Amino acid sequence: MSRAVPENDNGTTPERPRAVITGLGVVAPNGFDTDEYWDAVLHGRGGIDRVTRFDPEQYPATLAGEVADYDVRAYIPGRLVPQTDQTTRLVLMAADAAVRDSSLDPAALPEDQVGIVTGLSAGGLEYSQRELEKLWSLGSDHVSAYLSFSWFYAVNTGQISIRHGWHGPGGVLTGNTSGLDAIAQARRHVVDGLPVVMCGAVESAMCPLGWTIELTTGRMSTVADRTQAYLPFDTAASGYVPGEGGAMVVVEEAGHARGRGARPYSEIAGYATTFDPRPGSAREPGLRRAIESALADAGVTPDEVDVVFADAAGVGELDRAEAAAVTAVFGPRGVPVTAPKTMTGRLYSGGPALDVATASLSMRHGVIPPMINVTDPVRSDQLDLVLDRPRETTVSTALVLARSDGINSAVVLTAA
Repeated sequence: MSRAVPENDNGTTPERPRAVITGLGVVAPNGFDTDEYWDAVLHGRGGIDRVTRFDPEQYPATLAGEVADYDVRAYIPGRLVPQTDQTTRLVLMAADAAVRDSSLDPAALPEDQVGIVTGLSAGGLEYSQRELEKLWSLGSDHVSAYLSFSWFYAVNTGQISIRHGWHGPGGVLTGNTSGLDAIAQARRHVVDGLPVVMCGAVESAMCPLGWTIELTTGRMSTVADRTQAYLPFDTAASGYVPGEGGAMVVVEEAGHARGRGARPYSEIAGYATTFDPRPGSAREPGLRRAIESALADAGVTPDEVDVVFADAAGVGELDRAEAAAVTAVFGPRGVPVTAPKTMTGRLYSGGPALDVATASLSMRHGVIPPMINVTDPVRSDQLDLVLDRPRETTVSTALVLARSDGINSAVVLTAA
């Protein structure tokens, strides 16, 4: 049963709280901060190259989108370094950047009025592998006690809470769509009365353990040429290239943001998630339903959407299914479609969150960033792909899509 909305003293219904994005924090293979990343995607600079974090020679896949080397102690307190996986370090850096970008003063709000929701699909795999190697080779006395939480799915939400002293509603979502789902969950918190939520996802699994797990999907590209390995919607598509990074964003209630003079990037106007039907049922995948439901939730018609940020699996069957869903909703070549992740690789849970940040930047700057390396699109009469160079245009409404093992999520962003 839905809650009744109380009337104002004058008999009118108060405006439903609106969730707007006021701060972005990006850490990506082709940009160590938001400005560097945005410049890279507008100029088609990719961050995919041969793996350096470990020797990939013995593996069939050798390419990844890695975040550049950095001095961790310049960003993370020294006491935290031995406690944290690469994933958590990148999350803390992105969250700090999002707070700075929003000009939010964390001390100006009661500690229980800031929520935190993060997505994570794999946990702290690099830390886990290192400590398990100690267990096998040296014995249990050499295993760090910090392993008890450094691997855990909820660790990023907890570490952000500790770092900033925020003790409002918290949560963690899992799976490769969870960066998008976390942002939608932040919207729910705002609608329920919370003024500020830190949300998003940043992820890293650049270690042999993570690599071996990913190889079992059979969907990683084994092409060694970094310009040819990840080609979504291309006739030469051979799989995806994994990467690390993502984005954290500050979500605020619109009136709260307005009251402190913040300039929002976008509004989180609609969201939906669906499951695919049972294999062999002959029913269509659930992505189209997710798109239609998200548009309905936002009160937006298909002809009002200015751009779609595609999931872009890089796997022929999945790309065809996504193209069919987009075409079913918007018509053939009915909306520009882009996938800047061709420059970074697929960042697990961090990818959809990064797409939300990129879409928000598109709305602010009036330009759609391109996808790169795709030269022979499958059914070019079906999708209006933004290829090779940016497309300058007004972006008032953007649709962001994400898929993961039978789950489909869609978020609609509108001009705030």
